[in-house]
Amino acid sequence: MKAMLLQQIVSLHDTQEPLVLADIPIPIPGPGEVLIRVAACGVCHTELDEIEGRTAPPQFPVVPGHEVIGRVERLGAEVSQLQIGDRVGVGWIHSSTGAADENLSVDFRATGRDVNGGYAEYLTVGEQYAYRIPDIFTDAEAAPLLCAGAVGYRALKLTQLQNGQSLGLTGFGGSAHIVIQLARHLYPDSRVSVFARDESARRFALELGATWVGDTTDRSPESLDAIIDTTPVWKPVVEALRNLAPAGRLVINAIRKEETDKKSLLDLSYHDHLWMEREIKTVANVTHFDIAEFLKIAAEIPIRPTVEPYRLEDANRALLDLKHGPIQGAKVLVID
Repeated sequence: MKAMLLQQIVSLHDTQEPLVLADIPIPIPGPGEVLIRVAACGVCHTELDEIEGRTAPPQFPVVPGHEVIGRVERLGAEVSQLQIGDRVGVGWIHSSTGAADENLSVDFRATGRDVNGGYAEYLTVGEQYAYRIPDIFTDAEAAPLLCAGAVGYRALKLTQLQNGQSLGLTGFGGSAHIVIQLARHLYPDSRVSVFARDESARRFALELGATWVGDTTDRSPESLDAIIDTTPVWKPVVEALRNLAPAGRLVINAIRKEETDKKSLLDLSYHDHLWMEREIKTVANVTHFDIAEFLKIAAEIPIRPTVEPYRLEDANRALLDLKHGPIQGAKVLVID
C-alpha cells in the first residue's frame, strides 16, 4: 500500500519533504481489530510536533495521521460490533484502558505516533476505538471532527462554561472554527470573543458567529469567564490571561507547545495574570467517550467544517502550509 513515512525527526525550517512516499505491506488486523481502507485523513498540528520532535514517535519509520475516515475492509477474530463496509473514524486515541481516565493512562497509545496512522491507504485499530460516522458528513468533512473537533469538545467541557457566560478563543484554525459552532449550539446565550493574528481568520470568525474579534494582543470589551487557547506558542497564553475574569479558567488545547517564544512567559505577572483565583488547565489527549459523544452532537447541530483537500502524495505540502501559512479551517488528505 502507499503510505507517507516519517523516518526521522527533522526541522520544517530545514526541509520541505519531512515525509517519504513508500510502498509498505497492508497490515493484518489482530484479535478485536479491524482493517480500515482509508478515504480521508486530516492534517493536524500534532503531526508537526511529531516531525519536529516535541512529541517524538517511539520508533521509526512511522505513518503519521490521526483524523482518519474510511471503511472496514476486514475483521479480525472476536470483532462483534462492526461489519465489513461500515464507515468509521479513528482519532488520536488508538488504544488505552477503556476507563474514564484512559487519556491519562500510561497505556495510552496515539494513532500515527505510537502506531501507524492514516497517511496511508490502510490502517488497523481495535473496534472499540473505531467510531461510526454520521451520514450527514462527507469523508473530508468528517476527518477533522476526529481530533480538532473531539479534542476541542473536551477542551470546551473542561472550561466548565455555563450558558450565558462569556467564552474566548485564541487562535482560529482547524479546532477553533469547530469549537465556535459547538459553543453556539451548547451555550446559545454566551458571547464568543476570538483572538487571531490573521485578518482573514478574524473575518472567518465573524462569519461563524463571533460577537467580537481582535488581534492576539488586544483586550476584549469584557472580561471572559473562560478562554480556550488553540495556538502552538506561548505569547497567546500570556495575553489570554489578561482577558480572563476573576475565577475564570484558561484551557490550553495543545499536545505540545513550541519553544520559539517561551521567553514570553517572563512577562507573567502574578497580580495581573493569575491572582483572583484564575486557573490554567490543559487538555491531555482524548478518550473514546469524548469522540463518541462529540460525533452525535456534531451531527445534531450539524457542524460544518471548512476543509482544504490535498492528495496523499501532497502531504508534505499540506504540512508546510499548516506550519507557515494562514489557516482557514482544516487541511485534509483525500486518498483515492
